[in-house]
Order: sequence, then structure tokens, then C-alpha cells
Amino acid sequence: MSTKRVAILISGGGSNMLTLLDSMTGDHPGRPCLVLSNDPQAGGLAKAAARGVPVAHVDHRPFKGDRAAFEAALIEPLQEHKPDIVCLAGFMRVLTGDFVARFEGRMLNIHPSLLPKYKGLHTHSRALAAGERAHGCTVHEVTAALDDGPILGQAQVPVEPGDTPETLAARVLVQEHRLYPAVLRRYAGGDRSPVLLG
Repeated sequence: MSTKRVAILISGGGSNMLTLLDSMTGDHPGRPCLVLSNDPQAGGLAKAAARGVPVAHVDHRPFKGDRAAFEAALIEPLQEHKPDIVCLAGFMRVLTGDFVARFEGRMLNIHPSLLPKYKGLHTHSRALAAGERAHGCTVHEVTAALDDGPILGQAQVPVEPGDTPETLAARVLVQEHRLYPAVLRRYAGGDRSPVLLG
């Protein structure tokens, strides 16, 4: 089986990106080909470059109000590096249906909730406000609808007495770092059955 080229899109420090990069060694069916950010100052860019991975950025701010132009610029480095799979890892821009369609069936995202619950932002505080006993994270295929698409993996954590959004987020992040690499390995190998972690 041929190795899959994996591009990772980030907006910040890239902790999930690093777990993906570090997992793609040995017999892993994927290899990183690009780390791309919408923020030229994203801390994850230097971390990826230090690991020898090509990096690029397309600052979204000059394109304010023109998502089509921003996405056209974002496509350029992706076309250059020709990824087979695109992983969103803390990429904080909502992508249009036209962009997503270019990578249909080949784009993954990690979201900090047990989808379909709590799409969008502030997932930890919303879970606490609702009195949830369990929370977690989900990796899913990206579709034109926000935080939608087939679920490829979930990891669950208990909500503990006295939890704050910050303490809950920290425990969920630990599971994100386990779940995303596990899903990517399976997905790059052609297996789309869900990964479920306790």
C-alpha cells in the first residue's frame, strides 16, 4: 500500500499537530507533507519546521469579509504539496462548502465534545452547564455542515465534581492526543471503522 501524504492545518501552538507528526513513523501508513496555518505567528509552525516538516501560512486577516479569496490562497500550498489526507488540528476558521468539496472524504477534524452534542465553541462550559456526567472528544470526517460528518472516533472522560471548563478541557486534551493519532493511522490505512477509547 502506498504511503498517504498528510497535511495538517493549525491556528496556534499545535499540540494535536505534534502528536500526529510524532505518530507518523515506522510502519504508519501516513507521512506529513505540510503544516499550514492561517496565523503567521502560530507557535506550531516553528515546532513543525524543527521536525523537518514543510510549513506555510496564509494570514486570514487581509481577507476579512472575503472567505473565497482567503480559501483560494489557502489552496495554493495544498496544491503544491498534494496531500492525500487533510487533518484540521485546532484550525480556527470555518471552511466553506466549496473548499471542503475539494477534499471530500479526505479531510478530518478533531472536536472537543462527544458529537453530535455541543457543536461549535465553548464545549466544556456548555457540557458542565448541562450537567453532563461524561464529556470527551470526537474525530470526524469534515462536511460542509459545521462539526458534522461521519464519526471516526471518540474518547470519553468522566465529568468530576468541582470541574471547571479549564480542568475538564485539560483532561479532554489528554484524550485528544490519544484519539487523533489512532484514528489517523486507521484512516490512512483504509479502515474507516470508528475508534472508541474509554
